Amino acid sequence: MQDSFYHLLSDEQLEKVHGYNYDHPDAFNTELLLLCMENLKRGQAVSIPNYDVKSHKHIEPARKVNPSDVIILEGILVLHDPRVRDLMNMKIFVDTGNNTHYHFISADSDVRLARRIQRDTVERGRNIENVLDQLHSLLEIVIFEVLQQALISPHQPTKSDLQYTQFVKPSFDEFILPSKKHADVIIPRGADNDVAIDLIVQHIQTKLGQHDLCKIYPNVFVVHATYQLRGMHTLIRDVRTTKHDFVFYADRLIRLLVENGLGHLPFTEQQVITPTGSVYTGVVFCKRLCGVSVIRSGESMENALRACCKGIKIGKILILGEGDNGRQLIYEKLPADISSRHVLLLDPVLASGNSAIKAISLLLSKGVAESNIIFLNLIAAPEGIHAVCKKFPKLKIVTSEIDTSLNKDLHVIPGMGEFGDRYFGTDNSSVANCDDT
Repeated sequence: MQDSFYHLLSDEQLEKVHGYNYDHPDAFNTELLLLCMENLKRGQAVSIPNYDVKSHKHIEPARKVNPSDVIILEGILVLHDPRVRDLMNMKIFVDTGNNTHYHFISADSDVRLARRIQRDTVERGRNIENVLDQLHSLLEIVIFEVLQQALISPHQPTKSDLQYTQFVKPSFDEFILPSKKHADVIIPRGADNDVAIDLIVQHIQTKLGQHDLCKIYPNVFVVHATYQLRGMHTLIRDVRTTKHDFVFYADRLIRLLVENGLGHLPFTEQQVITPTGSVYTGVVFCKRLCGVSVIRSGESMENALRACCKGIKIGKILILGEGDNGRQLIYEKLPADISSRHVLLLDPVLASGNSAIKAISLLLSKGVAESNIIFLNLIAAPEGIHAVCKKFPKLKIVTSEIDTSLNKDLHVIPGMGEFGDRYFGTDNSSVANCDDT
């Protein structure tokens, strides 16, 4: 919690503690907060100050926080400082009411009043009379501003009751509300918004699964997640998405995936002269490259590869199921010199890994070096990743998302259905058995 990082008050400040502004950015030891967060991200345990809101002092012992895959930093001003924002992978602004300007009174007033009194008296040791006075001032000010807009002149609040106008409201208007624009996600209605909370939890769980597998297998790479990427996944996974939209957004995702996969090719440094006569030091990727698509779904990825690599050779492999887990090679047409090339193996879905293992084994039998194979998938199941990486630890797998699991029928969950049928329009229902690569 950001509240753990309040500055300690001097004796003079303690004597006038009720006039101290705890809602201002200067009230926090941001340098210490940054140090703790940076060390946690480096995998180092930290000691967090144990700040007591009743005595306004640090209490010993400090709290030890161990590094974790998920670190949550909570506070009203955590989005204010750009240095703190830069440490975050996801920035969330919780808007607890319909009227953002008076967000803490716009929800049910009885519930809000109870929460505020409980927090200030029990947690912060304040006098209930002072708390009620402050809340009375708040209500009086809101009524005053509303009536003022209606050209009515009510009794104005007295200065003795204006702690809210001196600290809370100005800080909210100047620091808290403007930080809302930095948020990646804004949650209206706060904890009552179950849908938004479930989406965030699902996103974190997905990232955790990806993170764990990338720790186990250093040859597994997941395209950097953005909300743009997540939005495209949402559309192609939606059962209601039309064929036209499915193809459009699948093509966009495939292009991003191919570009990312090309970034894993070996390169050499090269200097060029720019039109200004300056020297630019860049890189040149290897030119001995070809693609191999696993028929039929893999053919959907060929156009993106051709768009990125002009004149690239593309081979094809057809593998059909044989029994529960067996795979039979039906057809293959590969470049004659494939053994001297780096290979981008194309298949949108990695499920059990059985077909993938068959295809990779064929490439190895043709003389392709295992380390020269980059396997591109839109989605991958953990079971498929385990199967392929255990057998071929030197190849690279590049995927845009790692799904949760396989079901009893070896279909990827949550998955996106039968990719080939949805892409090529051969299934009217748009939902069929999932790919079993």
